[in-house]
Amino acid sequence: MIVSLHISELGISGTRAALGRSPQPGKVPGLRFATTTLTGALAAGPPRLRPGRAALLASWDDDTALDRFLAEDPLAGRLAGGWQVRLRPVQVLGAWSPLPVETDPGATLSDEDGPVAVLTLGSLRLRRAVPFLRANSRAAGRAAADPSMLTAIALARPPRFVATFSIWQNVSAMSRYAYGTAHPQHKEVVREHRAQPFHHQAAFVRCRPYGARGTLGGSEPTAAPKLAG
Repeated sequence: MIVSLHISELGISGTRAALGRSPQPGKVPGLRFATTTLTGALAAGPPRLRPGRAALLASWDDDTALDRFLAEDPLAGRLAGGWQVRLRPVQVLGAWSPLPVETDPGATLSDEDGPVAVLTLGSLRLRRAVPFLRANSRAAGRAAADPSMLTAIALARPPRFVATFSIWQNVSAMSRYAYGTAHPQHKEVVREHRAQPFHHQAAFVRCRPYGARGTLGGSEPTAAPKLAG
């Protein structure tokens, strides 16, 4: 399987229309999961959504299925003016049942083997929303300040779906942020979640990004300085 992320400036009315038309597995050949979302910046402080920018997060049997969607589906046509990237999952921690992730048993990412993409997925417990936002602000602020992070985007489909997408220079840079001792904000959030979960389900998916095309904010995120969501 592969995962794809598509992000485009559609305007407020276009984003509203996209949110109402997520592709449906069973109706789109080779599609396993899809959701359209709002996007926002990954940064300290309260969420900063961009109401005119829409995203599509989807998983597919293979590249052929995605290619067919891109060539034939009206939603793909509306998103074509933005940026898209394909992701090959390498490691999964946790589980998120709407998007069962399959990894290639032989796939690995060495510490310095090019950019690494990370997806975090969660189904928010609404009664834990305020503690989640406070904890997430600390970790997101630290990530946004890290020069090794190429780009980071928050994804949300209220009231429950929350996700982040980030691209790091390499695995070692991402690991220093996630597990290092110099800046423990991320580890503190993980501890809080384990003690009293923020989400009904949550998953961390490490991926190899490939096949990127288009631009976001005038730049290509896998090669540019970090961009706001």
